[in-house]
Amino acid sequence: MILGIGIDIIEVERIRSSHTRFGARFLDKILLESEAAYCLSQKDPGPFIAARFAAKEAISKAFGTGLGSQLGWKDMEICRRETGEPHVVLHGAGAELLKARGAGVVLISLTHTQNHAAAVAILEKSGA
Repeated sequence: MILGIGIDIIEVERIRSSHTRFGARFLDKILLESEAAYCLSQKDPGPFIAARFAAKEAISKAFGTGLGSQLGWKDMEICRRETGEPHVVLHGAGAELLKARGAGVVLISLTHTQNHAAAVAILEKSGA
């Protein structure tokens, strides 16, 4: 059973500009170390950073909280399986919120071009 759904799209240039302007400080605010390492390992990190930004926005919308006191940037981690499929790992407040909502998993789908990144997140009930 679906408990929530969220979607987000962002212009890659907006994220690239923030990364250029603020560097590691920007990345440290929105990404966990493993996420930043993956993005920075790419020839053009911009679309990959933007996709994770969009994913975290979409997840916060699926929870219905937005980003803030209930769910922060680093409460969510966008990981990759060996197949390349993205998946979500929740930490801290994110894991607590998942349990409080009676959910079992957050499903995620990412896409990006040179200009835009988008994500869809689905909050699914335990045992669904």
